[in-house]
Amino acid sequence: MYQTLYLTRNGLLEPLGQSQIMAYLRGLSQEYRITLITYEKDDDWSDTERVARVRTECESLGIRWLPQRFRPRPKIVAPLFSMVRMVWLVRREVQKHNVQLIHARSYIPAAVAMLVGRLAGIPFIFDMRALWPEELITAGRLGRGSLLHRAIVTAERVCISRAAAVVSLTHAALAHLNSEYPYGMAEQKVVVIPTCADLERFVPVEDGPERRIIGCLGTVLSGWFRLDWLVSFMTVAADRDPEASFELTTRDDPVQIRAAIENSSSLVKSRLEIRSCSSDLVQEVLQGQMASVMFFTEGLSKLGSSPTRMAEILGCGIPVVANDGVGDVAEIIKQYNVGVLVDNCSEEAMVKALDELDTLLSDPKLSSRCRKAAEEVFSLQAGTESYREIYRELLPHS
Repeated sequence: MYQTLYLTRNGLLEPLGQSQIMAYLRGLSQEYRITLITYEKDDDWSDTERVARVRTECESLGIRWLPQRFRPRPKIVAPLFSMVRMVWLVRREVQKHNVQLIHARSYIPAAVAMLVGRLAGIPFIFDMRALWPEELITAGRLGRGSLLHRAIVTAERVCISRAAAVVSLTHAALAHLNSEYPYGMAEQKVVVIPTCADLERFVPVEDGPERRIIGCLGTVLSGWFRLDWLVSFMTVAADRDPEASFELTTRDDPVQIRAAIENSSSLVKSRLEIRSCSSDLVQEVLQGQMASVMFFTEGLSKLGSSPTRMAEILGCGIPVVANDGVGDVAEIIKQYNVGVLVDNCSEEAMVKALDELDTLLSDPKLSSRCRKAAEEVFSLQAGTESYREIYRELLPHS
């Protein structure tokens, strides 16, 4: 078995770590010895029962899990400190454990993999996940043209050109990268693997939801979620449907969310439930909803986004209400007719969206179309096999 090193600044204990890291590693660990370096947040690490459960699963799969502490502050110094320590960790693993491939998830791990791999002659996979420089600009954490921005873009270009393979979440991001780096991308091996879902867990229920619940899954307080659009949509839905209620399933602070929507209608505030949910129960929440809403800021920053929530929502056989300009979201909705696209946050646009949603929900074939879209685009098995093919090509004798 070849020894591979999987490097990420995400935590294995958080929902994303389970759905977008562990989900793939369960399959890959059958053929490869994997060392996994993750960065865990204090709140997750304090859940000792969950830590023990995840550690036990890693051991049963033969995965060496080396969790590190995630340090979010100071904002600029913390990532630099993390990168320096990451270089030391990766160099140690390469020297002591005969690592033959580094799988780097996102930009800082890729830069580390490039530095250490270049010295040791070890190939690395640049698993981009999204267009990080543009996301930082959209979130207001980075100024375009600043010294730090230029440094990150330079690292992006070099990592793309020197990686043994590049993984993009979307075809939209791939088109952008081909335009930005025509020479670096020309001979590069690039694979598009969207965020996938475990479709054995995210499944439709036979009878559908008992209540008219419109849901929203995931963070809404990030710099790239359009909370004002969500409030507008819920306001119109509450006014026209006395039975409609709303569920916001998120790890965000409910107090901050309530404060952010203070000026929304009393109908929305009275019918809105805000709660968190463990990752292993998300499918039960979705199965009780008739539709799910996700509005994101569009632009370059979102070309590389493949919302995990979309895979899980469609897997449960329910439609999405979304906006254009976010990765391949609009193309998938149009191709499979599994949702509604909203142009702006005006009352007229939301009325139109709800009219279209009502028409969709009256279609008895809607659930099966949603499920088909999930299976053809977001299958975990297909995603794992795509990663496996990359590993096999880079380690041809495995």
